[in-house]
Amino acid sequence: MMWAAIAVTAVGCYLLKLAGLSVPGHVLEKPIVERIADLLPVALLAALIAVQVFATGPELVVDARVAGLLAAMVALLLRAPFIVVVLVAALTAALIRLL
Repeated sequence: MMWAAIAVTAVGCYLLKLAGLSVPGHVLEKPIVERIADLLPVALLAALIAVQVFATGPELVVDARVAGLLAAMVALLLRAPFIVVVLVAALTAALIRLL
């Protein structure tokens, strides 16, 4: 049963990729489609961050991860390199948990 689910998922992923490649070029050149394609990854990443920071299972949680996120936002506003942003967030969350 597990292999059947994997096979169905693989075929579905392939068909989804094929559908994306089959879209005519003139459709993709429309300004609204370009705008959506530019903003969709940002929205998905923001949703992923929100779920990872504010949720533990089905519960809404505010803990050290929120402080880490805020510290990362400050580091981004100060134009820090990506690795510095990650380290600032991790260290802030660790220090909050330590306290």
